[in-house]
Amino acid sequence: MNRKPMTLAVIAAVALLALGYVAGTWHAKPTTTATTASSGGEKGPGRKVLYWHDPMMPNQHFDKPGKSPFMDMQLVPVFADEGASGGVKIDPGLQQNLGIRYATARRVDVAASFEAIGTTQFDESLADVVQSRVTGYIDRLYANAPMQRVSKGVPIASLFVPDWLAPQEEYLALKRSSMDNTMLAASRERMRALSIPDAVVANLDRTGRAQTHVTLLAPASGVVTELNVRDGAMVAPGQTLAKIAGLSTLWLVIDVPEALALQVKTGMSVDAVFAGDATQHFTGRIREVLPGISSGSRTLQARLVIDNKDLLLTPGMLMRARIGGATTVSRLVVPSEAVITTGKRSIVIVKQADGRLQPVTVTTGNDSGSNTEVLSGLSEGEQVVASGQFLIDSEASLKSVLPRLQAGAASDAVATVAPPTYETTGKVEAVTSHDITLSHQPVAALGWGAMTMAFGKPSATAFPGVKTGETVHFAFKQSDDGYELTKVEPMGAVK
Repeated sequence: MNRKPMTLAVIAAVALLALGYVAGTWHAKPTTTATTASSGGEKGPGRKVLYWHDPMMPNQHFDKPGKSPFMDMQLVPVFADEGASGGVKIDPGLQQNLGIRYATARRVDVAASFEAIGTTQFDESLADVVQSRVTGYIDRLYANAPMQRVSKGVPIASLFVPDWLAPQEEYLALKRSSMDNTMLAASRERMRALSIPDAVVANLDRTGRAQTHVTLLAPASGVVTELNVRDGAMVAPGQTLAKIAGLSTLWLVIDVPEALALQVKTGMSVDAVFAGDATQHFTGRIREVLPGISSGSRTLQARLVIDNKDLLLTPGMLMRARIGGATTVSRLVVPSEAVITTGKRSIVIVKQADGRLQPVTVTTGNDSGSNTEVLSGLSEGEQVVASGQFLIDSEASLKSVLPRLQAGAASDAVATVAPPTYETTGKVEAVTSHDITLSHQPVAALGWGAMTMAFGKPSATAFPGVKTGETVHFAFKQSDDGYELTKVEPMGAVK
């Protein structure tokens, strides 16, 4: 008698389960469809296409879909919400780990001046020479080495002059024979014509003894910069024995970069600081701008005289010189460390309003201390990356490192994310030491159709068994130079 109620209960339970299954299936289908539409990219509602491009040639943009002119594949759309501008958003945790710090582009009043490097040199206007006026022989050389310091009036060399003996003996003979003053005066004039000093003639009158040696003295205090003779050497009239340069004043020769050459004028003030001691300041004004640009350093040289009465400086010292007047001008500056110079352009990484980092090309001006003037490309108040540029050291890094940072931030704030690997099959068309050309099947993950293209080899000796004409299964990844093979196996060897 109880079977009928139990049967009705079982039927009711089955009906409820069936109803639940149908309801669950009906509700699940829209969710799956919505997810597919959302992830499908091209069919997502409300997505704006900025342009189409070939992934193999990302810098070439097209305004309509179609087939790539470079590869046998369809162009891929780039949407506005995919960050097509090239900016990336880095996780705050990753920013902290990388030591990324920001600075604000600001206007400051700086002196209308610039800095350059200068070198101290001997003041050639103070140089004196020690010359011989007669033919003789070096009897003794007191200054025996270049760069020797000497004082005014000290002996430089002693000369033996045999030609002086005859006119002196003649003068003494005339004097002993009581000749009139006319003959004696003529003899004295002859000795002067032979460059016999008046002091030697006076000593001849006093002692009555001929003198054949003469000592050449230093005309001024300084350094012997040239020494052209040695002991016993014969010298001729007019020959320079030594050159002495003074140290009381020095020349400071400043190397001005070619880009600033037009700003240098005679009379501009210079404040120079000794590189070894920042407390030592030397001031002066540019006396002359030397003509010509150095072909090696591409610099223009400006020269001024600096006081060195305390003899603190010696020729050859490096000095940092600030050239310019006291007037100030308003300039937009950023920290010098924020500017990345690639050789062809200057770049700063700008933090956008949405937090993304965007590389921007700027035109830079002069350096002012730790700041660099920005002439164009930035606006006042914009934030730039001031540290962490070790991640971006070239133009290629701007295209490869920044996307890897974005991928790393999404997966792991510390670990470096390796690029994905793609696999397919194809026929080997050609093999070189640099790459392998393959006619491969479609690669769905990249949106590629079947095509023939060259893939780079990791090294010249990689994949030695690959031969032209065979069908292979291969794997590859994207690198800075394109796509690089990671595995190539004949189809018979694939398990």
